[in-house]
Amino acid sequence: MRLAPSPDRLLPADPATRALARTLYESVREAPILSPHGHVEAALLRDDQAFTDPADLLIVPDHYVLRLLHAHGLDLDELGRGSSQIEPREIWRRFATHWHVFAGTPVRAWFEDTLHSVIGLDEHPSAANADAQFDAIAAWIAEDGSRPRALFDRFDIEVLATTDDPAAPLDAHAALREDTSFTGRVVPTFRPDRFFDPSAAGWRGALDELHAVSGIDTGTAAGLIRALEDRRAHFRSLGATATDSGVVDAWATRLSAGELERIHRAGLTGEATDADAAAYRRHMLWEMARMSSEDGLVMQLHPGVLRGHHRPTTERFGPDTGHDLPLFSRYTEPLRELLGDFGTNETFRLVLFTVDETSFTREIAPLAGFYPSVFAGAPWWFLDSPDGIRRFREGVTDSAGFYKTSGFIDDTRAYLSIPARHDVSRRVDAGWLATLVVTGRLGEEEAHTIAHDLVDTIPRSVFRL
Repeated sequence: MRLAPSPDRLLPADPATRALARTLYESVREAPILSPHGHVEAALLRDDQAFTDPADLLIVPDHYVLRLLHAHGLDLDELGRGSSQIEPREIWRRFATHWHVFAGTPVRAWFEDTLHSVIGLDEHPSAANADAQFDAIAAWIAEDGSRPRALFDRFDIEVLATTDDPAAPLDAHAALREDTSFTGRVVPTFRPDRFFDPSAAGWRGALDELHAVSGIDTGTAAGLIRALEDRRAHFRSLGATATDSGVVDAWATRLSAGELERIHRAGLTGEATDADAAAYRRHMLWEMARMSSEDGLVMQLHPGVLRGHHRPTTERFGPDTGHDLPLFSRYTEPLRELLGDFGTNETFRLVLFTVDETSFTREIAPLAGFYPSVFAGAPWWFLDSPDGIRRFREGVTDSAGFYKTSGFIDDTRAYLSIPARHDVSRRVDAGWLATLVVTGRLGEEEAHTIAHDLVDTIPRSVFRL
């Protein structure tokens, strides 16, 4: 099969609507990429080394790819995530042989665009061409124009946000800011989740790391909070504009100072109960909102994921191996106390993401449609498909409009897929805007303005870029 994505892919089928959608899409197709939420590491751009091999670049780190291959019977050992010394070529052969299982998925759309538009391949992967494609990608990797910085320029990325632990030294970010040969903007994002659960096995070690990097004693809850505030200031000094929290639920409620310290001590002695841990986590989420209301870092919240659903896989291969799964999510009641305290604060800003699309219409859009501080986050993880993006627009626009949404976020570790992911969003949004025009709900000139704002003005404003 020839690998030549249609120029009208993902646009509406109706000829009149498609013609208008094509015009809207073309007006934003080459707009610079603003990526305010992602997981590419800053060291990739600091070091600017050639990628290792095709499998390590495109297969091994991508949990979207791993999960579906695993669902079709491939062990993660066979995909480079275990201790076996499997050859990269063998990993690529397994992927190419199973190319058909990605039909209709967003992974297929991203891969087709990446393989064709970025790397220059002209055939779908298959068992027959796996070796030839592996060699072609390896040759492409060896070219100077395929290094991370050259691709940063080629992709026209204006801003790239990473995700970073509060105890991280951020050396790569500091080096990039001082490197006059690199003109891009790469900013850290504060991800404090590791400090929220005093019952977790690694919590005390995390406190020690934070103490070491901040110089502030974290043996008390008050000390931990001061240390987190100190690190937020350091993140801001290196360009951070946002925080990110992925917790099991959105409840954010305050504890008394005495109760907070009691649970902190129980965590240090290994005596924190599940109820203690939940209460502590919910207070710390409230603290993150309080801090954001003071320092202006945009608070991103994406609850509702059960991490490491298959315990044997977690124990054998570690996290981010494709089995973090969605839960039913609530926002309206869980966030009432937090929004009562900060929802009308002019400095505070909260972007709500979900993997439970029923919450778009039921809770997130109505919250964004009242609270000045709340924005509906773009479809994310399990929902960042063409149909998921369309359903998001259908579910959110009635209550919140376009200007209380976040703009697209790619949320990816797969560096080469960034332009493909943004392109999918631009195409689907162009189709939705065109539908509103042809059904008399929007003027064509205004649709062009909104198309531009969705890729530029809105994310720039929401994330304070």
